[in-house]
Amino acid sequence: MTNFLLAIFAFLLAHVIPPAPPVRTRLIALLGRPVYLFAYSFLSILLLVWIIVAARQAPLIYLWYPAPWQALVPVIAMPFAFWFITAGLAAQNRLSITFRRSGEAGAHGPITAITRHPVLIGFLIWSLAHIPPNGDVVSLILFGGMGLLALAGIPVLDRRARRRLGDGEWATVRAQTSVVPFLALIEGRTHLRMDRDFWLWTSLGLAFYVWFLLQGHRLLIGVDPMAWL
Repeated sequence: MTNFLLAIFAFLLAHVIPPAPPVRTRLIALLGRPVYLFAYSFLSILLLVWIIVAARQAPLIYLWYPAPWQALVPVIAMPFAFWFITAGLAAQNRLSITFRRSGEAGAHGPITAITRHPVLIGFLIWSLAHIPPNGDVVSLILFGGMGLLALAGIPVLDRRARRRLGDGEWATVRAQTSVVPFLALIEGRTHLRMDRDFWLWTSLGLAFYVWFLLQGHRLLIGVDPMAWL
């Protein structure tokens, strides 16, 4: 359990210190934005691997015993998580996490009409969906902590976007977007204009989900999600 808690603590530190505005600004100035994003992503993956390995070695203490129906929760929810994460990372988005620079001022990818924080929403869905079929203490700490981290990142990124855009532009953008998926569309505050990149990354995200469901989860995590179905 000690190794697992250390891995969780290191992961949390990595998602608090490097993204902090003074640290992030200095690292980008020193390394350049592409190198910073690659290094930060690589570090996050390494820490996530550490967490997974430590979690599998930690003692198994059940709070509730999994039932077959609970395995359906991630199977149903994870296509949306993959979609939000892949489409969000590939979209122009000056408001949240992305691997792509925004083009002209005010340009955002179509996914931001659904939610201005698609990547965080994707990770939130991922974490919450994995709690019902994993009723042990370690899984609750892992997935609950990841969900709380995703939720905590939303106001942080909103404040960062407000500082970057200025109060006037931020008020306009905020009025046309929402944190809750599809809320701005339902309320008629924005319109979804799907382009070729949107369909491409939607297809890639869903294709990756299918591979992960049928083979990837078993190969990388060591658990076959289809075994309970």
